[in-house]
Amino acid sequence: MQEVVTPPSTAQGRPVSAGLLYGLRILVTAQAVALVVAASFAGQAVQGGEDLAETHVMVGMVVHLIALLQIVAAVLVWRPGRGAGWPALASLGLLLIGMGQHFSWEMLGTHVPSGLALFGLTVAVLIWAWSPRAAVRRP
Repeated sequence: MQEVVTPPSTAQGRPVSAGLLYGLRILVTAQAVALVVAASFAGQAVQGGEDLAETHVMVGMVVHLIALLQIVAAVLVWRPGRGAGWPALASLGLLLIGMGQHFSWEMLGTHVPSGLALFGLTVAVLIWAWSPRAAVRRP
């Protein structure tokens, strides 16, 4: 019997689309900045600034919006771009945890740990997105 050998796919040699990856990099960087700003306003609000609590909520809305856009970018990097899939799942986790944050604002025992989870997920995706490994296509 003869073995049929297929030539390697040309897609494996090419990197993930630079435009898609750059878009994800910008969004995850914006997400990290927005989370740091939100945490800053939260800390100041705890010390007695009621106006800062409202600002914290508004920045939280920006975090939600960026998370939605980040999901779209991560899915585009994953599916048509043939990049890694876990950043899309992590981005979905960011949105879901962020929504939980929105509804648990009075329960600091839940709000603070989930805020730390948001920050941890964001840093993980941020480090990956800016690493050379992010441009590697899956087979």
